[in-house]
Amino acid sequence: MEQAFHVNNRKRLYESLEDGTLVLVFSGKAVRKTQDEDYPFYADRNFVYLTGIEREGLILMAEKEGGEVRETMFILPPDAHAERWNGSRIKAAEVFEKAGIQDCRYVEGFPGELHRRMLTGRFHTIAMDFYKCQPTDRDPESYRAARQIRKDYPAVRLADLSRRLKQLRAIKAPCEIEAIREAAKITKAGITAMMRASRPGLYEYQLKAEFDYALAQHGCLAPAFPSIVSAGQNNFCIHYYDYTGKVHDGDMILADVGAKYDNLFNDVSRGWPANGKFSEKQRQLYECAYRTSQHMFSIIKPGMPMPDVDRLAREYDYEQLKDLGLCHSYDEVGKYIWHGGAHHVGYDVHDLVEAATVQPGMVFCVDIGIYCEEWGIGFRLEDNCLVTEDGCENLTVAIPRTIEDIEATIRG
Repeated sequence: MEQAFHVNNRKRLYESLEDGTLVLVFSGKAVRKTQDEDYPFYADRNFVYLTGIEREGLILMAEKEGGEVRETMFILPPDAHAERWNGSRIKAAEVFEKAGIQDCRYVEGFPGELHRRMLTGRFHTIAMDFYKCQPTDRDPESYRAARQIRKDYPAVRLADLSRRLKQLRAIKAPCEIEAIREAAKITKAGITAMMRASRPGLYEYQLKAEFDYALAQHGCLAPAFPSIVSAGQNNFCIHYYDYTGKVHDGDMILADVGAKYDNLFNDVSRGWPANGKFSEKQRQLYECAYRTSQHMFSIIKPGMPMPDVDRLAREYDYEQLKDLGLCHSYDEVGKYIWHGGAHHVGYDVHDLVEAATVQPGMVFCVDIGIYCEEWGIGFRLEDNCLVTEDGCENLTVAIPRTIEDIEATIRG
């Protein structure tokens, strides 16, 4: 992502705000893991979307007055001792290079700078990102700042930026789409490595290690999200992270994985036979999922209501399962289809977007999962769909997905 991309993201955000609005966006802080260790720092995704910077403890302040915006980035001050232990801190020149923000100040001066602006009376609103996935989630920096602002400046209105940011992130810029394409290439290397290594007798953690190694060889030092790699009965846990199961002859292996490239993610699922050859029942169920996936990629186009992506996939999948004699009425489809068939991807693996209809530039998953416990077969076929002006493109079609290609890949 070049500087201009992040500058434009902020510009589009500011255009939606009234004069007299002061924007605060926080990069976040690492969470404590043990007495002497934090979890690896992971920057707030909206902060990264707006600035391109992944550093801890930073604050973006933007002041909108008279149709103009003044930006300030608050950064950590130089500290030779801290930097000896934890690495160099970002400098003003790096902030400008990545984000195009010229005015940098140190974070210890932030409370005073905010107070001086509030004393002018020019700002009636402070806008921050107040999104929480669950009410019980740990409070982000914006919540802690809001409590202090309510105490110190009770007349100031607090506004939530999260909805506007969701709208902006729904449509991917060309550079984002190219980054997702690159992430797909890396994911292909990882999935292909797992397929080629597969054989009865392995443990799931050994397959996961193949994926991790392949990603590292492409400079991707951590996956886009915790990898799901399972076999046999473990496939019936949708979010399975133990990796301790042993692969048996006749098992299906399930991988729900993704790589990241330049802060953009992808999310791909594949299922394949551990012994390299689909059994008759595995073949029947896999062909159901494959035909449904192909059908969805043939009909997705701009203007389609987003909920229809889920609904139409489920209905088409049901017809396949009915032909096999597994379902006799649509009411029974939930026995075999356990989750939705579409979610957006981008700066998050389940990207935070707001969009009622399918629009050009969107990227979302087409996820067809079939879980047949009576046959002991569970898997999903998940690809990434880019919506074009008159249809869509499967960004992950090159990752083996037909029965013939999967079996050939396992044979090496």
